[in-house]
Amino acid sequence: MQHPPSAAAPTAETASSPSRSVTLKDVARVAGLSPITVSRALNTPQLVRPATVARVREAVELTGYIPNLLAGGLASKRSRLVAAIVPQLFNAMFVETVQGLGDQLAAHGYQLLLSLSGYSPLHEGELVSAILSRKPDGIVLTGINHAAETRKRLLSANIPVVETWDLTPTPIDMLVGFSHQKIGETIARHLYGKGYRRFGLVWADDERAAVRRSGLEAILNEFGTSVIADYIVPTPATLALGRQGLQGLLESGTSFDVIVCSSDALAQGVMTEAQVRGIDVPGELAIMGFGDLDFAAHTVPPISSVHIDKRAIGIQAANALLARIEGRPLQKKIIDVGFELVERQTT
Repeated sequence: MQHPPSAAAPTAETASSPSRSVTLKDVARVAGLSPITVSRALNTPQLVRPATVARVREAVELTGYIPNLLAGGLASKRSRLVAAIVPQLFNAMFVETVQGLGDQLAAHGYQLLLSLSGYSPLHEGELVSAILSRKPDGIVLTGINHAAETRKRLLSANIPVVETWDLTPTPIDMLVGFSHQKIGETIARHLYGKGYRRFGLVWADDERAAVRRSGLEAILNEFGTSVIADYIVPTPATLALGRQGLQGLLESGTSFDVIVCSSDALAQGVMTEAQVRGIDVPGELAIMGFGDLDFAAHTVPPISSVHIDKRAIGIQAANALLARIEGRPLQKKIIDVGFELVERQTT
């Protein structure tokens, strides 16, 4: 890459001078470009040639320039900031969604502000209030159930909102997700069809897992059977809690031919405990997980699960926000990414 001969001198001068901050004009001088070109490369990189964007970014690095995104936002009425709230990042369940969201936003010149609600509607409401005070261009939420005050605040803010990881015909604004009810129904039909009749659950105490359970139990009831016993664990779900769950179920003296878990982490824990106790999986006990996390296909035996395209949720959410922010028409306000039951050796 070629650089103007004078690039080094302004860099040293501006970097060592305590009298003023580095400005956009300094970056333009170092890059050998006009200030307006530098501004476009920073604010709308997708509209500028990649070589020019790379040149500007190198000049930014050389000068130590920090873009004043707030000032730019006042001029354009955009902060170029999108906020996302997810319950937790303890396992990979939400990580791929966040990564897809952040990558897609970054490709269009937006930054992602991430917050963790810890599955608490109250804390989610507090986060929404704090985020809105920073004037984001959009917000991405996890789930569709929010405190009434949170919902009211979001509607009053008049900014694009995308709810994710769930499905409803009445979102706050836009939605990218899938049906937990249908997943539960699909699991029940599949396992019953394979001949399993004595169902136990190791289940996390969160609202979306509760919807999956509702779907599973509805179908089992149709077939004239039901869940024999369950073991409820707090969130976030872990392998250790899965082991604890199977211990609790077995100590009840009840026998099972299948344990359905609300996450792959719990399923891995159930399988580990079964192996420690010498219980053959799936000969004596079948195990079904949810989420199809990276490890599920590589345990011994591999865990049957339900696959969700987690990264696609983030990308689709970003695309919906960008369309709304930039005034482009939306093809769909509600996007169902669907799911796939993946049968492996634990069932």
